[in-house]
Amino acid sequence: MLEKLKNVFSSFVKKTLTEKKLDDTINDLRLLLLSNDVAMDTADEICKNIIESFKGEQIGRLTSTKNTLFETLKEIITQILTPEQEINIVEEINKKKDGPYVIVFLGVNGTGKTTTIAKIAHFLKRKGFTIVAAAADTFRAAAIEQLSYHMDNVGIRVIKHEYKSDPASVAYDAINHAKAKNINVVLVDTAGRQVTDKNLMIEMQKICRIAQPDLIVFVGDSLAGNDALYQAKEFKTKVGIDANVLTKLDADAKGGAALSIAFETKKPIIFIGVGQGYDDLKYFNRDQFISNILEIT
Repeated sequence: MLEKLKNVFSSFVKKTLTEKKLDDTINDLRLLLLSNDVAMDTADEICKNIIESFKGEQIGRLTSTKNTLFETLKEIITQILTPEQEINIVEEINKKKDGPYVIVFLGVNGTGKTTTIAKIAHFLKRKGFTIVAAAADTFRAAAIEQLSYHMDNVGIRVIKHEYKSDPASVAYDAINHAKAKNINVVLVDTAGRQVTDKNLMIEMQKICRIAQPDLIVFVGDSLAGNDALYQAKEFKTKVGIDANVLTKLDADAKGGAALSIAFETKKPIIFIGVGQGYDDLKYFNRDQFISNILEIT
């Protein structure tokens, strides 16, 4: 996992730099980052900070350069992965006293959004919370069945309407059901059409206006690279994002998606998906992620 991005940084740190070669080496690093799913703005930020760190410094001695590069990279990546505000979802739910804690999930088809909702439902249930899910993706008939299948497996009730019914009304009914039954959490699944679909964004905006969610979560596929970043940017601009979940990080992910999404959204990555099972959900560990990609050998 993350082996390719790790190799990029390892190769860079091992270079013997000179003043003359620094620009060429930085340009090489930028190209390597881009080829490993790091977005242009994120790659530029990393390279800019490296250049800044060497201003006025004497370059040439391998040991000194290696140490400086390593510490600079670590500091830059730590800053990128440190959000404006941390979110502990269990603590946030416990704080909410006036009705259910409402979470709306955004993401395109194929990212693992519905499975992720089931994983989070399973996680919260094990923490002692009561939960109901809203099948607010009424655009695709199979989406209702898919959510129901997963929620049946983890023992969570699903509030659903007919195919092509108003998605916002499903979320509204689920919230009212939660209020009547004193249920702690409402998880709202939404449609997964492409982010270029204007009607999708209008639909998401209406759901959020009606549901007044406590948390809006973007679910991104770590294997999708810059596509995941583009999706996150569109949802952030048109709807808003409070937190991110990255799926499929157990696969041969290059690592760039996590850096890019954290940099672009300035929002925390709260969970990562590491398999298909309902227990295959982990808190995102920033320090472990950094350690994985900066394990210079």
